[in-house]
Amino acid sequence: MDIDETTRINLLYNFYHSLLTKKQSRYLDLYYVEDFSLSEISEQLEVSRQAVLDNLHRSVNLLESFERELGLIEKTTEIDDIAEKLQLLVEKKYSGDTELLKLVQRISKINEK
Repeated sequence: MDIDETTRINLLYNFYHSLLTKKQSRYLDLYYVEDFSLSEISEQLEVSRQAVLDNLHRSVNLLESFERELGLIEKTTEIDDIAEKLQLLVEKKYSGDTELLKLVQRISKINEK
């Protein structure tokens, strides 16, 4: 599954924002979540556009390093894929087994939290 850069950064931010400083989180939130321009952020935070850009680059690199180390997006994607395939298999071959269906539903809901 290929995702564009902004979507990937938003995913990374969703998973790892609590590991960032308040400052890093603020820059990323304004740019990627609130969709502020570099100029708008620089005005609001009273820093140069270059400072905004530098902070965004450092913060994104940090998010990427968290993903390389922890792999939460990769693991979540794998769980979703397995749960989907398991759901189809159970519905097709074991539709009468309510206990098994409940377990599959629990697996599917893990990543919804």
